[in-house]
Amino acid sequence: MSLQYALLNDTSWQSLAHWQTPDTPFMSFEFWQALSDTGAIGEAAGWLPIYIVIHRVTMDKNHPMDKSAAIDQQSESTDQAEVEISEPVAVMPVFIKAHHRGEFVFDYAWAEAYSRYGIDYYPRLVTSVPYTPITGQRLWLSEGETLSADVITTALAGVDDLAAQVGASSWHVLFATDTLATLTTTLTPEATDLTQALVDNSDLAINISELLPVMERQGCQFLWQNKNLTNGNKPFSDFDDFLSTFRAKKRKTIRAERRKVTEQDIACYRKCGDEISDSDWKAFYHCYVMTYAVRGQQPYLTLEFFTKLADTMPEHIVLAQGVDSRGEIIASSLFLYDNPASEHSTLYGRYWGALADYDSLHFELCYYQGIEFAIEQGLMHFDPGTQGEHKLVRGFIPTTTHSLHRIYDPRFVPAISNFCTEDRLRMAQYRQHAHDALPFNEDNMPSFDPER
Repeated sequence: MSLQYALLNDTSWQSLAHWQTPDTPFMSFEFWQALSDTGAIGEAAGWLPIYIVIHRVTMDKNHPMDKSAAIDQQSESTDQAEVEISEPVAVMPVFIKAHHRGEFVFDYAWAEAYSRYGIDYYPRLVTSVPYTPITGQRLWLSEGETLSADVITTALAGVDDLAAQVGASSWHVLFATDTLATLTTTLTPEATDLTQALVDNSDLAINISELLPVMERQGCQFLWQNKNLTNGNKPFSDFDDFLSTFRAKKRKTIRAERRKVTEQDIACYRKCGDEISDSDWKAFYHCYVMTYAVRGQQPYLTLEFFTKLADTMPEHIVLAQGVDSRGEIIASSLFLYDNPASEHSTLYGRYWGALADYDSLHFELCYYQGIEFAIEQGLMHFDPGTQGEHKLVRGFIPTTTHSLHRIYDPRFVPAISNFCTEDRLRMAQYRQHAHDALPFNEDNMPSFDPER
C-alpha cells in the first residue's frame, strides 16, 4: 500500500469517499459549490481550480509506479501495472492564478523583483479559500484519515508536478493551520541547505527540486474568546459579563459607542438561516456593494452567491441589521458560524456594508452584535476578519496566522527566505505590542504566547 496523487479539474472525487466535516463552513462543499456556480472561481475569475486527489494504491511489487499525473486524468503506471485505487485519502485544492486579488496575504514585492530581472512571476499557484482570510484546513480528509507526513509529502509532489506543467513560479498556502504549517515546513529542507548546495555545486549537478524549501510567513489577526478568566474560564453569561473584564475607562467607552447607535434612532436585529427573507438578502447586498463602491471597485461576490448559501447551508448563517426610524435597513453584517457543539466553535465575521456613514454603527453590527450572538450560542471564539487594530480595544486578542511559500527559481530563494525570517520577527514584536494594548483588567489579561 502506498499513497499516490492525481490532478483533476473537476469535483467528481467528492462522490468517491465519505468526508470528514471540515473545521470551518468555508471548506464545506456547499460553500465551494456556491463559489463555482456563481463564477467567483473558474477561469473567467482568474481562480482556476485543480484538485490534488491523494489515494492509496495496491500494485504488483514488480511494477514500480510512476507518481506523475496529467491534469484531468487519473495517475497511471507507464508500464500498465495493475493498480487498484481505493477511496481517496485527502484532496487539496490548488488555484492557477495570474493575479493576487482576493488573497489577503501579499507578495507584490516578490512579483516586482521577478519583473526587474525580466522573469515571469505568473502564473502562480495558490491554496486557499478564495476571498476568505480565515485560518483553517486546506485539505479535505476522508473519514478515519489524519493530516500525516505521508499525505503532505504526496500533496507536495502533486503541487510540484502541477507547477512544472503550467510553468508556475511559486506555490502559496494562505491562512494555514499551525499543524499544517509545522508539518509542511519540517518536511522540506531549510533554505540554507539549498544555498550551500548551490555554492558547492556551481554546475548545478544536483536535484534542485529535492532541496527547495517551503518557507513560512506569519501575520496577525484578532480573535475574541468566550472565556472569563476570573470565573474559572467559564463562558460569559451575557455582554455585561464580558464588559466586566475591561478596565473601567475602556468599559465606559464601549457603552458610549452602543448608546450612540440608539441615539441615532437605529435599532439592531439578528436573523438566522431561514428567518432571512429575500428582501433581507437584497437589502444586505445593496449595503455590501456600497462597501466596494466607495473605493471605486466591483464586489467579488454576487447576490446569487449569498442566496445559494442561504439555500444550502442556512444553519451556518446569521445576519445583523441596522434599521432606521422609518423601518428601512441601512446597514447589514453577515456572519457564518460553526456548529456550537464542535470543539472549537467559532463565529466568523465576513461581509458588511452601510448606505451611509453612521457613528459607531460598524462597531455595533460587526463586533458587538457578533459577541452577543456568540455568547448566546455558546460559541468559543469570534473571528471578525482580517486587519484592524481598532479590534484590540474591543477585546479581540492578537493571534498568529500562517502562510506557506514555495519558490521554484532557486536564485530567488535566499532573498525571500531572509525576508520571511525577518518578517516573522517583526510580526512577533507587533503581536507583543498589540497584546499590551488590550483593554482587560489585570485579572483578565491573557498571557502572551509568542507562538500563538
